[in-house]
Amino acid sequence: MSTLSTHVLDTQSGRPAAGVPITLEAQTPSGEWRELARGTTNSDGRVRDFLPAGTRLEPGTYRMTFHTGEYFRANSLKGFYPYVPVVFELASAEEHYHVPLLLSPFGFSTYRGS
Repeated sequence: MSTLSTHVLDTQSGRPAAGVPITLEAQTPSGEWRELARGTTNSDGRVRDFLPAGTRLEPGTYRMTFHTGEYFRANSLKGFYPYVPVVFELASAEEHYHVPLLLSPFGFSTYRGS
């Protein structure tokens, strides 16, 4: 069964980014987005139990939106990106997918982690 995880690191501070709201959506065959889950990063920059137990993610296109503006405001930082949408494809329902975000007020990077 596929699983999905994420991790947000604040590269300016060199620490996990706690308090980043995240939404996960799946793209429907008509091209619309359907929300699957919401969560907020913990003190380790992760969202534990992001998806309900037993959730199976089928192959398809997904979007994880990191609401970075809320994080920057809560930490008295001025940021350039109010949110970061990361769109990705899951090729197999049998794999684990990790979508990390490296974040600073004026830049970000992401990759497929393990």
